[in-house]
Amino acid sequence: MTIEVRVVDADRWDDLAALFGPSGAYSGCWCMWWRVPGSEFRANGNVGNRAALQGLVASGQPVGLLAYEDGEPVGWCAVAPRLAYRRILRSPTLKPDPTDDASVWSVPCFFVKRGHRGAGVAGALLAAAVRYATEQGATTVEGYPVDTTAGRLSAAELYTGTVGLFSRFAFTVHKRPASGRRVVMRRDVHGSRHAHPPAGTPAGIS
Repeated sequence: MTIEVRVVDADRWDDLAALFGPSGAYSGCWCMWWRVPGSEFRANGNVGNRAALQGLVASGQPVGLLAYEDGEPVGWCAVAPRLAYRRILRSPTLKPDPTDDASVWSVPCFFVKRGHRGAGVAGALLAAAVRYATEQGATTVEGYPVDTTAGRLSAAELYTGTVGLFSRFAFTVHKRPASGRRVVMRRDVHGSRHAHPPAGTPAGIS
């Protein structure tokens, strides 16, 4: 199986919409959960969140990556400067350290099509996300995976990825909040354009 990863732009909106389907990936989220306050997210609903994401894509802002298998979109991950994710900035457990700056990028969520999970799609996306963020000038890439060692979780609960996934791609635990299973993991890339994924990773990006 060969997985190709592409940057989402206006030309790929239809592929993203097809992957997310009428439910917008999870319960009308359209990957806007991290970007807007809770009140705005709820007021938007499925239709409003879809329009908001489409507007971001049309504007050319960084939003995320699509994974393809044989030309079919099978997975997505969000990746953008952390400043784009207002819910993270306001979170009492995930909020940035006082010494952080705008060069930190976040990979806050994944969505892999049913039937393609467990086949390396999320890993290909994460590897490509690190490369993409680095090429855009990131010095640090950050994620918020869940620790699965405490028990089994549903697929929907794994939307931020797992500690095991991030560990395989050289991320280390930066902060382990006392509440909940989600931890903050980081990989320092220092703006290097040579931050390649581990050998054997089935990912290309353009």
